[in-house]
Amino acid sequence: MSRSDRVLADAEAVLRRHSERGRSLSARARDRRNASIMRRLGRIGGAIFVILMGAMIAGWFLPLGTNGVMIVLGLLLIATMFFALLPGDRPVSADTLAQTELPALPLKTEIWLETQRKALPAPAVTLIDSIGVRLETLAPQLERLNEQNPAALEIRRLLSDHLPELVTGYQSIPAPMRREERNGRVPEKQLVEGLGVIEAEIARMTENLASGDLDKLATQNRFLELKYQEAKDLGR
Repeated sequence: MSRSDRVLADAEAVLRRHSERGRSLSARARDRRNASIMRRLGRIGGAIFVILMGAMIAGWFLPLGTNGVMIVLGLLLIATMFFALLPGDRPVSADTLAQTELPALPLKTEIWLETQRKALPAPAVTLIDSIGVRLETLAPQLERLNEQNPAALEIRRLLSDHLPELVTGYQSIPAPMRREERNGRVPEKQLVEGLGVIEAEIARMTENLASGDLDKLATQNRFLELKYQEAKDLGR
């Protein structure tokens, strides 16, 4: 097996491991909602703790009395309502993807795709889930990628332009016409084929980035081996 084949095999193995662990977009979206609820409850609990501690400390110096107790209860109610009604994460639209920073783009794209599931046919939903797994694998690699790198520009075009345009273009077609052939093309089939191409393209980009990381690692290893050999030669 050649070195390039090994690199691609290693990258593919990473993707397979992530696919085995991968869950549907809806499952990951549910986890995000649960985490958001827990953060909200944590803030409410923290506010209640601070108010009660403040009331306890104040009670050491001045009797609270009926009015004091009513004030404390009012503060507890206000704090609870404030954090309960505090707006959560802003919804992601196709337009906001273009303004999203590159490291956050895979997650934002995944969140946006989750909101499109109900408007897509079953074969497309399956591909959307696969794209979500690919994005989960791609995300850590983008944290180290310069925004002006050609690969970064290519990824941004794919996720913030091509993918949203494909999905919204399909959704703009009246539902009765989505399975009808027109000029030799069926919109639903075009959607599924397009999503398949995008999934394969994300996989290719991930493999290329992984190949670059492995090349850097191999270069660094050769550098360290050379320095180690030089040190041994000096010690003779």
